[in-house]
Amino acid sequence: MSTLSLAVRDSTTMLRRNLLHARRYPSLTLNLLLTPVMLLLLFVYIFGDAMSGGAGRSAYIAYLVPGILLMTIGSTTIGTAVSVATDMSEGVIARFRTMAIHRGSILIGHVVGSVLKSIAGVVLVGAVGVAIGFRSTDATLLEWLAAFGLLVLFALALTWIAVGMGLVSPNAEAAGNNAMPLILLPLLSSAFVPPQSMPGWFRPIAEYQPFTPAIETLRGLLLGTGIGHNGWLAVSWCVALAVLGYFWSAAKFDSTPRRAS
Repeated sequence: MSTLSLAVRDSTTMLRRNLLHARRYPSLTLNLLLTPVMLLLLFVYIFGDAMSGGAGRSAYIAYLVPGILLMTIGSTTIGTAVSVATDMSEGVIARFRTMAIHRGSILIGHVVGSVLKSIAGVVLVGAVGVAIGFRSTDATLLEWLAAFGLLVLFALALTWIAVGMGLVSPNAEAAGNNAMPLILLPLLSSAFVPPQSMPGWFRPIAEYQPFTPAIETLRGLLLGTGIGHNGWLAVSWCVALAVLGYFWSAAKFDSTPRRAS
């Protein structure tokens, strides 16, 4: 069997393992998904009229949903950090290393599984958004495909960062804490209010972070608003984070073997 065939076979096996874990223990994923769903409902039905600036609740729903979709990805990838840290601290990965399997397949299984779970979470939260009034009537098929591609790319980038966080964490609890910025950063972005309405000293934080250009690009694709420079900024952030997370994860995976206690 060729090296490529071996890598594909073992990566598929590891992916199946991670998906089976998610199916058997769905509480972690569901708990992480509850946060964006609750924030969506809270901001629409409690703060929607006040934060819409007189434009109406439906306009605020359209503004809010793209940000919540990207927050969903950040929330879901926290579970990836916890899962990787658990495998490392319990010696599961150490045992895998003694077997005749492709080394890279261990992390690839986590990454692909996390991206699939992130997209499933986006679909679920998006369905809630549609149920409460979100509509994208002006988006073309090409724009929908571009929006889907952006979501997948963003999920891939954050997943590699989450894998690195899981590898450097001593246990699952620490991994969950280390990965909290992945759900806190959207709160400091343009997800809920435009950066222009923020205090001057705080505005650069909201404008020059990964979530804001991705959110604005997604809004532009789904709602027909201007994208401007946000498109290439979003892609650049995704590529940079994916490359950084990959090399960080690969280095830590090779240099910090652990044994079951």
